[in-house]
Amino acid sequence: MRTTEAAAIRASLIREVAFELNRRAAIAIPRDVESSIGDLARRETQKLSKFVLLEIVNNYKAAVDDQRPMCADTGLPRFYAKVGNDARVEGGFVALERAVREGTAEATRKVPLRPNRVHPLTRKDYNNNVGIHAPTVDYSWEPEADWIDLTCFQKGGLFGGDYRMLFPQDGIPGIKRFYLDVISEFFKRGLSCQPAIVGVGIGGTKDVCVRLAKEAACLRVVGDRNPDPGVAELEEELHEIGKKTGLGPMGFKGEGAVLDVHVEVAYTHTGGMPVSIHHQCFALRRATARIHPDGNVDYRENPLWFTGYYRRETVS
Repeated sequence: MRTTEAAAIRASLIREVAFELNRRAAIAIPRDVESSIGDLARRETQKLSKFVLLEIVNNYKAAVDDQRPMCADTGLPRFYAKVGNDARVEGGFVALERAVREGTAEATRKVPLRPNRVHPLTRKDYNNNVGIHAPTVDYSWEPEADWIDLTCFQKGGLFGGDYRMLFPQDGIPGIKRFYLDVISEFFKRGLSCQPAIVGVGIGGTKDVCVRLAKEAACLRVVGDRNPDPGVAELEEELHEIGKKTGLGPMGFKGEGAVLDVHVEVAYTHTGGMPVSIHHQCFALRRATARIHPDGNVDYRENPLWFTGYYRRETVS
């Protein structure tokens, strides 16, 4: 609830939440993903692909039962902060970013997370997943709010994405061709650890396009549809195309390579149509908490990142 002058959210609380989000994300798969993988397993007719899908579900359960990370590679921890316009942080947002780093380093030691972050040239490693631009914090803003939504996402850092500058005359057929090129290139060789959620970013500048594709893959739940009817129709069409490729989990024959397709758009230059495609594997390590200024914390699985304000059009 919005207050006239919100109390400051304690930096120590943000550190505690950052640790707990890392722990939850590493261990427990979100229910939308778990149930969807189970549905794929029940429908799959190819024996080997069905076995793989069932083993993925068993692995999810074992991780929770043993309270250990669901995948030995715990990815690259990163954060998304949706900040209410009236929210304040004790020590300011520099303190928030310091708290996130401290919580991530602590989680690396105690969960434990695999210390994946290294200097790209020297390979220097602090063994705590903290370094230059690591972990990143991406921000968005929300009116009429005094809370902070903090989402931890432990993102794989290797394969699974591509970008192409298309042009207006390429239209929807050009997007579909690019989509098929990318999933055939990566999925046939098992380079995206599918079943994967495919995020598609269309428009904006190159950096915005790539960012939207990653957010679409990582921060929307399975089955969610874009509120724009035309975009939602494209999501359904691309999902159906994925089913008809004959590609299954981990490069095997089947129908379950694409768990879902999420499309996000941004207004772009009149002469172009940039498109980015990003894959998020079935080890979807994500957790969200809403931190209130009174010290209460509400944990949930759905980031609710794509609000009406985030997708706003024109001036108002």
